[in-house]
Amino acid sequence: MKAIPTQRNPLGHRLYQYFLLTKPRVVSLIVFCAVIGMFLAVPGAVPPTVLVAATVGVALVAGAAAAANCLIEQKIDAMMARTRARPLPRGELTSRQTLVFSGALGGLGLWILYQYVNPLTMWLTLATFVGYAIIYTIFLKPATPQNIVIGGASGAMPPVLGWAAATGEVAPEALLLFLIIFMWTPPHFWSLALYRTKEYAKAGMPMLPVTHGPAFTRLHILLYTAGLFATTLLPFAIGMSGLIYLIAAVALGGVFLYHALRLYQAYTDHLAHSTFRYSIWYLSLLFAALLIDHYFRF
Repeated sequence: MKAIPTQRNPLGHRLYQYFLLTKPRVVSLIVFCAVIGMFLAVPGAVPPTVLVAATVGVALVAGAAAAANCLIEQKIDAMMARTRARPLPRGELTSRQTLVFSGALGGLGLWILYQYVNPLTMWLTLATFVGYAIIYTIFLKPATPQNIVIGGASGAMPPVLGWAAATGEVAPEALLLFLIIFMWTPPHFWSLALYRTKEYAKAGMPMLPVTHGPAFTRLHILLYTAGLFATTLLPFAIGMSGLIYLIAAVALGGVFLYHALRLYQAYTDHLAHSTFRYSIWYLSLLFAALLIDHYFRF
């Protein structure tokens, strides 16, 4: 098991706290989808310089956005069991340190994208940062139960960023990848919100199960999952992908629909948690199937 830095190594401990600010598990999925977008945009290999620079640049800006989110929501994080161990609620880092860190990380990432990739990718990534860290976190999340739906536009951008990095443009296929993640976001986050409803209510967050109740939320998870299933068939329908992806999309989507249907019919916290965890694997495997199909299409 990998050791976590402790106070016996003050520098290592401090660096680890900064690392935690970037929400590495979330950022890893963002970067993964962006890299898939790069490969899907070209028939062969992505130029190594673009691949490395775009991956690093997007990762840095995504980490900066996560740190900004932690800064803005530190009081809310302190009230929730899921987030109270983050560096700011525990007093491991100060607000000023987090602000400087986020600005430096984001600035470096944007510079790398502009210098070594292309201006379009830099501007799209900046817009994604603003959409998540400011528009979603400050304005949407505390104001409307549709925060996840509207704010999902920022979370759906990674494959578009990757596509723009590889080609210098945004093609309709990139927007289709955007739509898949956009449709995936509500059932993914609402599954989490269902078994964390009391915490969100305590923190004053108007999440859908808080404002409209669990039954209404479960219905919408089922409806969005059905819409997601249909959306994931579109790459095959327009000739963007072949049979490998189609089989994977039907199989993965069928399991997701089964989870959503069970959640709708007989709710338990365990089932909601299981659905949330599966949704992460679902998106990863779906995009992996797209990549495999791209290079080994029947």
